[in-house]
Amino acid sequence: TQSLATRRDVIVVASVSAIYGLGDPVRYDQARVTFTVGEVKQRQKTLRQLIGIQYERNEMDFKIGSFRVRGDVLEIRPSYTESAYRLTFWGDEVEQITEIDPLTGELLAELDSLTIHPARHFIPPADEMEEAIAHIEAELEMRLDQLGEENNLLAQQRLEQRTRYDIEMLRELGYCQGIENYSLHFSPNRLPGSPPWTLLDYFPDDYLMVVDESHMTIPQLRAMYNGDRQRKETLVEHGFRLPSALDNRPLTFDEWAERAYQVIYTSATPGPYELAQTERTVEQIIRPTGLLDPEIEIRPIRGQVDDLLFELRRRVALGQRALITTLTKRMAEDLSDYLREMDMKVHYLHSEVDTFERVEILQDLRAGVYDAIVGINLLREGLDLPEVSLVAILDADKEGFLRSDRALIQTIGRAARHEAGQVIMYADRVTDSMQRAIDETNRRRAKQQAFNAEHGIVPQTIVKQLDKLLKVREAEETAVAEPTPSYQTDDVLVQIDELELAMKTAATNLEFEKAARLRDQIITLRQQLEPA
Repeated sequence: TQSLATRRDVIVVASVSAIYGLGDPVRYDQARVTFTVGEVKQRQKTLRQLIGIQYERNEMDFKIGSFRVRGDVLEIRPSYTESAYRLTFWGDEVEQITEIDPLTGELLAELDSLTIHPARHFIPPADEMEEAIAHIEAELEMRLDQLGEENNLLAQQRLEQRTRYDIEMLRELGYCQGIENYSLHFSPNRLPGSPPWTLLDYFPDDYLMVVDESHMTIPQLRAMYNGDRQRKETLVEHGFRLPSALDNRPLTFDEWAERAYQVIYTSATPGPYELAQTERTVEQIIRPTGLLDPEIEIRPIRGQVDDLLFELRRRVALGQRALITTLTKRMAEDLSDYLREMDMKVHYLHSEVDTFERVEILQDLRAGVYDAIVGINLLREGLDLPEVSLVAILDADKEGFLRSDRALIQTIGRAARHEAGQVIMYADRVTDSMQRAIDETNRRRAKQQAFNAEHGIVPQTIVKQLDKLLKVREAEETAVAEPTPSYQTDDVLVQIDELELAMKTAATNLEFEKAARLRDQIITLRQQLEPA
């Protein structure tokens, strides 16, 4: 947001969470503090300004979003850059501005001027604070009366303690944890139910939006409002939040569409919405390497495992890899166990594997640690694995989400990085989805073959360097203590439910040390829910 406020040559890579509420972009821009060499600035007023835009004075820990004062030197560490800034004063005059390394203090650059943007996006103006607090207190009294009439005394007590604490923090510090849940009261011109400010409002009107993997992103955008609404209603019902917290929400799909002025949808399998919205569709079928979409072969389900084992051994002998996709978790586990018994180096990729570990597993596949990966719904979009020459789709004729034409085309595409790429569908009949996927793949393949023949291009497998991954975690045995994750208040209940489920699963699997760690995290989270 700092870059968007100060320049136009900006590329922002964001998830669908970009449609969640942020602070008012106008207020964010107005709250900035500027310094110029030679300018006269009263020191105490400057420090109050920094505190007013949510910077914390901390002489011991020079962390992000803090500042410290040493004699005539003021050092600020913004939240939006890796550098820190040192301002040297001569009395009330700014004598020097330098950019420094926050760890070593090394001088990086000398500046003529400096603009410091707020440390947080929700910046309640001091002159509107009391009025906003009065509105919060009025809503609190109304809600407490409602809960009293419903005889929901526990929720009534919880809501009063939590909200009174937040009000006290707002009065004393001008900020509280979860201040975004009171955003409606800090926006006098915003009506209940009206769209919140989001990251999209920080862009100029002529910005370009690229929606990657739009066949998945668009459904996620449609679902986010209802999912957030359902969760917030539960929090309001049980006294964790005031009803106005419902207005701290993501955009609805229609509201998002109104803000998407210029859009490029990118997908190998665009959905009906994208196709209906676009004025022109551009197909990117020809690859610079001349690689073709893979050949597709249909084989009967009977004996599919033994046939698959034969194909795997043939690929392994050539130094190639394979991806295998099944319909159920149980089948994936059983198939992985069987292939291991047959001396195949196989790993099962499932939904409980976190993002970092998933990347490590796929890197190990490329490096030859594994011959094949077995998965369910994780072997589709975004995988670039040049060593994979075989994609096996088991039970391809079982119609459903995992075997729709779009899902099949995405899975087929994982074999398009190798010159000998092949897809084997194990099926006893050809479903409509299979036929559409096969027809589309063959159409693309025919265009690619014609282009290669016309230009004398010989397909070549992508040569891609195997990057070394940084170790993102230490072994559990060497950990002295694990820091408890820090969650936003509204997410605590959801996190407790998820951790309790994981704890029970770990205990069932006799992983008692893991279960004990999860139990400790649950206890800590429950303590966060207790009033201070």
